[in-house]
Amino acid sequence: MMAAARIYLQSDWAHSLRKAEGTAWVSCKIAGKPTVYGTLQCEGFGHDGIPRITSSDEFIVHEVTKKSISVSYPTENVYSKFLSPYTAFSRIHGKSVTCMDISCGGGLGVSTSSDGSMKIWQANNGEVRRVLEGHIYDVNCCMFFPSGMVVLSGGMDSQIKIWSVEDASCPVTFKGHQAGILDLAVVERGRNVLSCSRDGTARLWDCGRSSCLAVVADCGTPINGISLGVPDNSVNMGSPEEAPSGREVGSEGKLLLLAREDKKLQGVSVHSRTPIFVFDGSDAFNCCTFLSSVSILAGTHDGNIYQLDVRNTRTPVQTVCKSGAPVHSLIPFRDGYIACQGDGSCFIVQQDNNHVLELTDPDCEPVYKVAAIDNLVYTCCRDGIVRKYLLPDP
Repeated sequence: MMAAARIYLQSDWAHSLRKAEGTAWVSCKIAGKPTVYGTLQCEGFGHDGIPRITSSDEFIVHEVTKKSISVSYPTENVYSKFLSPYTAFSRIHGKSVTCMDISCGGGLGVSTSSDGSMKIWQANNGEVRRVLEGHIYDVNCCMFFPSGMVVLSGGMDSQIKIWSVEDASCPVTFKGHQAGILDLAVVERGRNVLSCSRDGTARLWDCGRSSCLAVVADCGTPINGISLGVPDNSVNMGSPEEAPSGREVGSEGKLLLLAREDKKLQGVSVHSRTPIFVFDGSDAFNCCTFLSSVSILAGTHDGNIYQLDVRNTRTPVQTVCKSGAPVHSLIPFRDGYIACQGDGSCFIVQQDNNHVLELTDPDCEPVYKVAAIDNLVYTCCRDGIVRKYLLPDP
């Protein structure tokens, strides 16, 4: 397991260090050793308005811009870059923002809140465009279809709904789950969709007829998250016992990952409904994603991020643990991935795991979901804020 030393920085460092003689705390947590604490201080500003930052002896400050700072702790050879938000939207919802997605073109966002609301908003300024009303109780998950003009949602009312972005109408509602919906996936262009629920099942739906085509998996335990991908062709995906319905489109060759509450990560062939693998983790799995046709990631409630080779899932390729906080969301990004956790952490890891970019600002508030398009990364948090980060070119 990789539990390397990690640098932490005061969450509002960008605000504090924009003041003359302003200070911010910095620390390095080292596994099995006492945490090392230090300070950063603004010593003035250059002609370009960028602050000149010095550090206490334990740490070294490297590159500084208006939105980022790089700090190292040379004793443990630890280096991290911290990025503050480009902008933050605090008026989309009144309470905790529990889920969020960005449309394929990057123009719109959709989000849900613990206040029971679901809204579509402009991704450039957070202006609310549509309010989607129809679920009873909380809406747990939401996502755009590939077109960017249709939204899929699932709620505690056990219902899955399809919405029009143009007029906020809801032409389709799926009913069949016996408990709250926890995650969703769209198959190819969206004639079929997948869902998972607290009732322990993952289901395949026909959007055109508002009907359930199949129970893809019945685990007997809540399924907290799913991810759909195409595995390497060396993986035996099995053959269906009977010919799938003609309404089932695009399921062939697709592997569905199931992040289960009973500490298991499971892979199931959507087309044949055949279990492909089951991996035992350290705690309940909350989320999962594909990095490539051979590499998958899954995050647990106790903070572990497992990377597995889908061709041989018996032993993890590696296990990363940045903190003991629950891993809420994982997405592939560039040549690595983005992870967000229950302690306010959101970080971008490159393939070598040595270069870490920390997305800062939440003050120990859980970050629930992350989405990315091009150089923009969006996060949603318990503090009710959707944050947008502008990343440097790779």
